[in-house]
Amino acid sequence: MRTATLGPAERAESLAEMAERELDVLVVGAGVVGAGTALDAVTRGLSTGLVEARDWASGTSSRSSKLIHGGLRYLEMLDFALVREALKERGLLLERIAPHLVKPVPFLYPLQHKGWERIYAGSGVALYDAMSMSRGHGRGLPMHRHLTRRHALRVAPCLKKDALTGAMQYYDAQMDDARYVATLVRTAAAYGAKVANRARVTGFLREGERVVGARVQDVEGGGEYEVRAKQVVNATGVWTDDTQAMVGERGQFHVRASKGIHLVVPKDRINSTTGLILRTEKSVLFVIPWGRHWIVGTTDTDWDLDKAHPAASSADIDYLLEHVNSVLAVPLSRDDVQGVYAGLRPLLAGESDATSKLSREHTVAHPAPGLVVIAGGKYTTYRVMAKDAVDEAVHALDQRVADCVTEDIPLVGAEGYKALWNARARIAARTGLHVVRVEHLLNRYGSLAEEVLALVTDDPKLGEPLPAADDYLRAEIVYAASHEGARHLDDVLTRRTRISIETFDRGTRSARVCAELMASVLGWDKDQVEREVQHYEKRVEAERESQRQPDDLTADAARLGAPDIVPL
Repeated sequence: MRTATLGPAERAESLAEMAERELDVLVVGAGVVGAGTALDAVTRGLSTGLVEARDWASGTSSRSSKLIHGGLRYLEMLDFALVREALKERGLLLERIAPHLVKPVPFLYPLQHKGWERIYAGSGVALYDAMSMSRGHGRGLPMHRHLTRRHALRVAPCLKKDALTGAMQYYDAQMDDARYVATLVRTAAAYGAKVANRARVTGFLREGERVVGARVQDVEGGGEYEVRAKQVVNATGVWTDDTQAMVGERGQFHVRASKGIHLVVPKDRINSTTGLILRTEKSVLFVIPWGRHWIVGTTDTDWDLDKAHPAASSADIDYLLEHVNSVLAVPLSRDDVQGVYAGLRPLLAGESDATSKLSREHTVAHPAPGLVVIAGGKYTTYRVMAKDAVDEAVHALDQRVADCVTEDIPLVGAEGYKALWNARARIAARTGLHVVRVEHLLNRYGSLAEEVLALVTDDPKLGEPLPAADDYLRAEIVYAASHEGARHLDDVLTRRTRISIETFDRGTRSARVCAELMASVLGWDKDQVEREVQHYEKRVEAERESQRQPDDLTADAARLGAPDIVPL
């Protein structure tokens, strides 16, 4: 299978081709569900388009806890069907669909009561493992184990001795959520889908009551296209209600946004060989291994302000620090926090006002002829959501359409990944890179790492690390612009890499070099490079200012102090 290149020329070509002839399916929104829907549709033989107003995964799908998990806490809610479904998907992603991107991660659950809690929690984790194994896709993860307090403190010396009586350790999985979505989009494009980011739907085309396509504005070039399609799928997450308003159809359900924030701290601030999962009064708190860092999260609060840039307030940060410090022998301070990010969960509104009790199930509806809406759900089950959306769409197509095949479709980079991993020492010797660098590339690109290494072969300077962000090579910035659809500096520092949350300067010291590397691909002049750098610096300062504010209203106002997009 050829690998799709998503550079500037390919984007322009995709927009033009979408407007030339009627598509079978047009998907609006390129978060994980929209990207998954495009892949599902195109691999059934349907002509497919995918448009995204900003960047791939620029909303919820780049701001999650970065976990692929069955949802252990949903067992406590007796939501066995959701857990069973998610565990099957976790296994498929680990073993078949994306072994290069989805990796096992251990978690320690400290017990605070003797006797009954070990029995209660232990039976839940045992059921979790049993349900995973019963789906036939859980054999790649170790089974849970019970630990004494002494053993738990050897595994996680960071814990206060009086914070636990013992512990259990179990496994789930994790990924870089934004990278996963970009890979999904490239996979869909490799199978023939036409894809374009920075392409905003400004309205829907109607013939009577029927939706027959969308008006799409090229946010970069300023042109507008009429894209006609037999079925349009609205996969816009927390923007679902806004998108529905364009057709005057509110739909059968309402989507509410719940804000979750995460802190990123250096690895040496928490002395542990395992992640942690802690109970809070409202939900659970994760401490998640993340390369040379930890991710601490998350919160769960209602949000009805700006959806594009949800802001973390000082109160949010204090909440997480207070709860994680309740079990840490050496507490974290504000000075330990390298990065902060906030995301919005799209929850189906129910009768409860508490967002933690709103449904994580998903719903598909057909509110108007020609228009399908998919909303709710969780990252792990994106493939099931995509299947259900396309199933709904094909009911209205006047043709026979094949069943979903994405259970057996590896993402680009998966094929050959394990062989290259086994040969990583040889690759390091051939390229002159340290084997740790090669491992880094293989775990981000899989077998597509060879394309990144080819850039280094052509220009050895691209094999040098970035200034102030030496986990990443210069070649990765060029590759993001030439192959992965990155259009602006923010795309690269925030989503193609994680420099914006993995460095104390939040990427400002790397920004100019990155912009200059992108300029060679995107044709920027010196003025545009300067605009990109200034825009990014303003964005970082606005985020920092928002995180000094006491509440959501003031934090939102501060975050909106930075412009949304760089003018060309």
